[in-house]
Amino acid sequence: MLVTTYQAGKLVMLRADGGVLNTHFRGFQQPMGLAVQGDRLAIGTAMEVWEYHNLPAVGRRLEPAGKHDACYLPRGSHVTGDIRIHEMAYGQGSGVRNQESGDRDQASLLTPDPCSLTPELWLVNTRFSCLCTLDRVHSFVPRWQPPFITALAPEDRCHLNGLCLVEGRPAFITALGETDTPGGWRANKKDGGAVIEVETGRVLARGLAMPHSPRWHSGKLWVLESGAGGVGYVEPRTGRYERIADLPGFTRGLDFAGNLAFVGLSQVRESAVFSGVPIADRPLTERCCGVWVLDITTGATVALVKFEDAVQEVFAVQVLPGVRWPEVINDNQKVLADSFVLPDQALEQVPEKLLMRTTKRA
Repeated sequence: MLVTTYQAGKLVMLRADGGVLNTHFRGFQQPMGLAVQGDRLAIGTAMEVWEYHNLPAVGRRLEPAGKHDACYLPRGSHVTGDIRIHEMAYGQGSGVRNQESGDRDQASLLTPDPCSLTPELWLVNTRFSCLCTLDRVHSFVPRWQPPFITALAPEDRCHLNGLCLVEGRPAFITALGETDTPGGWRANKKDGGAVIEVETGRVLARGLAMPHSPRWHSGKLWVLESGAGGVGYVEPRTGRYERIADLPGFTRGLDFAGNLAFVGLSQVRESAVFSGVPIADRPLTERCCGVWVLDITTGATVALVKFEDAVQEVFAVQVLPGVRWPEVINDNQKVLADSFVLPDQALEQVPEKLLMRTTKRA
């Protein structure tokens, strides 16, 4: 499992080592959003998106020998500038269906760029209140905004933060307010949050305390009501939010494996951002940071990991399917200098003794 903590500037790998949990840290500049698809991994940081690719053959060269079953090497980065990247996700399609928004034509926001470098990687661009993708030329390509947003401006008007894909396309988002002024969402953090359907722009649920991390799993739209420490789901037809668990922290970051939900918790300290929300009213000693594991059929906690001291907040939680002992290489100069990934045809010219072949995965 991967966890990001932008406050501490770390990507955390949680790895099973027999009966002991191993925590392994890599430094990044304010890492937040994570996206995984097959062997690809994307990490959103303060001003850029890093893309990595899993090369298990490189992992076999690392110490201790035979331990690593995944090794992610950087393949490129894209400088976005300070757009406050929040959640990210790899999709299958080339865009979302156009929508009507009063007299305003959003077609230009929704048309994919033919020069797109990674058209399938969707980013929540919080500072500009939009969903975007990347291409080879631009800082970002705006593709969708909530209907109540009237300008593309670096003003964090509604604190767009969470993204849910269904069948590879953006389907639902979370925002901390239905506001259209610079930082307008801050005035009503306690119950101004909303869940919005991307295709129609319709608000499905209102009155939530700082919602995050919408996910479609087992036929339900799951949402974390972060400001109340809640985990639950929204009924799309009625907009009713059904809470299944209350946890001792600011719930943000969510992933699933079968009937288990992995939920990130942040301790949150008193500040202007969190003032007035229910979780901040709890004593500091009752607020935790870590990852909680819930049985979604009962809401019961079945396991947990607490972070203490250096790590006080969590943003993203991402399960790596089929991987037990991953490594992410971002500052090992020797591994980066001496690891080469070549097309199959080129490998025919490489002496056999130099080859460390790996099985490709779709």
